[in-house]
Amino acid sequence: MAAKRFLNGSDPEEPPEKRTRTRPSFASVIGEAVMVNSFQNFFSALEPLLRRVVNEEVQRGVSKYNPCRSLTRSSSLRIQALEPSSLKLIFSQKLSLPIFTGSKITDVENNPLQIVVVDTRSNGLIAPASLPQPIKIELVVLDGDFPPGDRDHWTPEEFESNIVKERTGKRPLLTGDVNVTARDGVAPIGDIEFTDNSSWIRSRKFRIGAKVARGSYQGVRICEAITDAFVVKDHRGELYKKHHPPMLEDEVWRLEKIGKDGAFHKKLSAAGIKTVQDFLKLSIVEPQRLRKILGPGMSEKMWEVTMQHARKCVMGNKLYIFRGHNCIILLNPICQVVRAVINNQTLISRIR
Repeated sequence: MAAKRFLNGSDPEEPPEKRTRTRPSFASVIGEAVMVNSFQNFFSALEPLLRRVVNEEVQRGVSKYNPCRSLTRSSSLRIQALEPSSLKLIFSQKLSLPIFTGSKITDVENNPLQIVVVDTRSNGLIAPASLPQPIKIELVVLDGDFPPGDRDHWTPEEFESNIVKERTGKRPLLTGDVNVTARDGVAPIGDIEFTDNSSWIRSRKFRIGAKVARGSYQGVRICEAITDAFVVKDHRGELYKKHHPPMLEDEVWRLEKIGKDGAFHKKLSAAGIKTVQDFLKLSIVEPQRLRKILGPGMSEKMWEVTMQHARKCVMGNKLYIFRGHNCIILLNPICQVVRAVINNQTLISRIR
């Protein structure tokens, strides 16, 4: 019986040490390498084709159920997406200045701030825009130099990059009702205040900005609102602030050139002159006595500055009546004669 031949040319009956180890030939190695390289080239060439086929099938499926969603075929929709939004947030009034740390921020009419969503295509009319749902609005602090050149438009990225955060170890820069909701296009703001002054940033000024909170609105972009730039001063400065114009009931040191607890303030207090009304009364009735109380330390120039400030005081409508024999005299709160009736003849004073 013929001996059985094996493919590898070895006899299994031979001892292991007598078997010859088979080594691959150089030609077979080169052949395998060429085959692997060919497969790699084949798959590299096939990949773009597969991507294009898959993309076309996805687009075909989308357009089959909703033709308007096919953005690659609708040039009009692409153009519309590039058009800027006409919706914008605005502050309904300017801020009341100056602003101090720890003090409530109000508008120029001393009312709480209010944000309005407007449509800039409304021909200059500031009317709330109609929105399908309430939106969340967030108040932030901005650098006073933003936007450069006082532009009235910017990108969301520019707005975000100019938000000012608190200094290390400090409380949040703006506190209070900083997250509000706009309903029917209007968002009233409660109490907000600054916790730090603006002297530590390069511009020395802040702005308050308002933006739509992330995730609260899915429609077209609503442009952010910003206030005018302003300085924020430390609250201790407000304690010594002069009032413009002064009020009758203001303490007398609220007048220019009269410092709180200073020499002039102490002299006036010792003479019983506590308020601006007291000061003005004496300046009408006994001006020389008032000048003597203040003494030589107050120069003529300082005296003029103080008196000019005092004369701007708000008098109100209150009048005082003095009745005598055949006369009636009407006086204002600082003893100036407003009107006199003497022997049935009326005299009207021209008070400056």
